[in-house]
Amino acid sequence: MAKKISAAIATYNEEANIGDCLKSIKNIVDEIVIVDGSSTDKTVEIAKEFGAKVIITDNPPNFHINKQKAFDEAKNGWILYLDADERVSKELGQEILKITEMDNSQIEEYQQTLKNKKLFDRHTKILEARDGNIGDDKGDYGAFFVPRSNFFLGKYMRYGGVYPDGVIRFFKKGKAYLPAKDVHEQMVVQGRVGWLQNDLIHIDSKTFKRYLERNSRYIDLLSAEMEKNKLKKNFSNTMGYMMIKPLSWFFTTLIFNKGILDGFQGIIFSFFSALRFPRAYLRYLNRE
Repeated sequence: MAKKISAAIATYNEEANIGDCLKSIKNIVDEIVIVDGSSTDKTVEIAKEFGAKVIITDNPPNFHINKQKAFDEAKNGWILYLDADERVSKELGQEILKITEMDNSQIEEYQQTLKNKKLFDRHTKILEARDGNIGDDKGDYGAFFVPRSNFFLGKYMRYGGVYPDGVIRFFKKGKAYLPAKDVHEQMVVQGRVGWLQNDLIHIDSKTFKRYLERNSRYIDLLSAEMEKNKLKKNFSNTMGYMMIKPLSWFFTTLIFNKGILDGFQGIIFSFFSALRFPRAYLRYLNRE
């Protein structure tokens, strides 16, 4: 028998997204917890139409703070953590319910049957090379990565290092948390971390305007991290952030990771994501 699931979401002015997000999970979760950063649009009103428990608070620059608040408020043994611009497909919803019915040995057997297992294993190694070990090698499964299919300027991206874009989105309550120290941080997991097979749909940027707005927010956060870490304003870092890092990122994503196969969208993604390094560094230099 499937165990009860809580959905945990942090929002701020997401009236354009939250309805479709909640509609995609209404048949698989037993509770919806939303921590809202004092939205000025109809986000809260729409969420309450779906029976969500809404907690209104401030909107900190690091949105992981409000996400963790939603985790803490969830009552059920399993938590499905989403952003408002994400959608759970029918196939993913069925897989999530299936996982809650399995014991640890059955989950282990299931992991061996994933059709994209080699791709997922390779992606996990890349993440661990960046973030350190994720979870434990032994014990019960505590959390699961979900492959994300990112919709960018009218197309689902498959290259440029964008897929599978593994994100931990499903976990046992108390077995995973966000330290809320860094916007790019990995979840801390107690227990083993597995994968789900079916994609989570991420409506990342329908328009170029929305992409630039989101990109600018991440640049502000990166600049703030530079200040927090007291990055030295010297020749080496200037060359690194103004030339070496952006060029390396652009050619790695576009050529080595075959981003060019995504066409115009792949080129735009590689170019503007590479520009985040010099833009963040320039904002850091201009901070008083």
